[in-house]
Amino acid sequence: MNGLRVGLGTTMVEPGLNAGRLDGIGVYTQALLTHLPQADCTVQGYSFPPLRGDARAITVGQALPQSFERALLTDLLTPRVHRMHMPVDVFHVTDYRVVRMDCPVVATLHDALPIQYPEWCNPRLRRLKNWLQRQAVRHADHVIALSEFAIAELVDCFGVDPHKVSVVPCGVGPEWSVAPEPAAVAATLARHDLRPGYFLFVGTLQPRKNLERLLAAWRALPPAVRAEHPLVIVGARGWRCESLVAQLAAARAAGEPVHWLDQVRDSASLRALYAAAAAFVFPSLYEGFGIPLVEAFASGIPVVAARASSVPEVCQGAALEVDPYDVAGLAEAMHALLREPALAARCVARGRARAAELSWSATAARTRAVYHAVLSA
Repeated sequence: MNGLRVGLGTTMVEPGLNAGRLDGIGVYTQALLTHLPQADCTVQGYSFPPLRGDARAITVGQALPQSFERALLTDLLTPRVHRMHMPVDVFHVTDYRVVRMDCPVVATLHDALPIQYPEWCNPRLRRLKNWLQRQAVRHADHVIALSEFAIAELVDCFGVDPHKVSVVPCGVGPEWSVAPEPAAVAATLARHDLRPGYFLFVGTLQPRKNLERLLAAWRALPPAVRAEHPLVIVGARGWRCESLVAQLAAARAAGEPVHWLDQVRDSASLRALYAAAAAFVFPSLYEGFGIPLVEAFASGIPVVAARASSVPEVCQGAALEVDPYDVAGLAEAMHALLREPALAARCVARGRARAAELSWSATAARTRAVYHAVLSA
């Protein structure tokens, strides 16, 4: 079957709805939108318009006829008769926005965070997200998980049939394996008042990212090391980050070289920030996958990563793995990459090899195989 017609949910990449910011789900969605056409799929994006507001906010995909809230209410009130008509062979939902359609539906479910760790989620949204994910499981013909780790949680927490789950890892695009132009790196660093050689973290500021322990570990390094190797955190505000933001501000006020960049929007700037880092540190307590890990591997910088959730599965031995609750151990691993060039070089080589196994092209090809399996069932 050639030229498979795929509808792709693109609400998560609409700049008018997401303030121009892409989280992990947005990066994943944008990658599918870009790479599925190279896997012999004809892709059309579809986005839910806002419940209240201007439908002209929809610019990436075609606007669906009604908001997700109204479509979901229609589903609930007319469960036996209503199916949204979609002129595609299969529809792929990359977040929780699943409604009944008159074609097979594939849903990517990223994790079971609201059930497993409710204390890390917004209490006003947690129950709603749990319910919506259960609805997604009921409506989807097949589920994609991003890691083997995620499967067990999806089965346990949402009742996903394990026979209807496929693991399709995330990846990076080919541009990540090409070093940015030195002038572009220099311009990016100048724009943010940085110099090369810092410790880098990339991700939304929220409790599960474990950034308060990262800050404590960095502050446990000798003063001369901190002066030479600042801490750079790239990411937008998330839920319950007020304490962290206050700590970052206090460190800056005390003259410590701590930088929080919350306005990085484009991939070119992000690649430049990776390229100039001495090391990437990812102490996250919980991840369904962890795309920044692969970005760091592809960028050729050594990585310190948490020994938790899906992170070891993604790293496959390419990072220095540490107990994310052990601040002293985290600091020692960070310092070791500076003290031991041979260790750092081994991590870089293993990281590049791991990144070569995880491309968005491979993700698209494996995703297309899932579509065909669903259509053939």
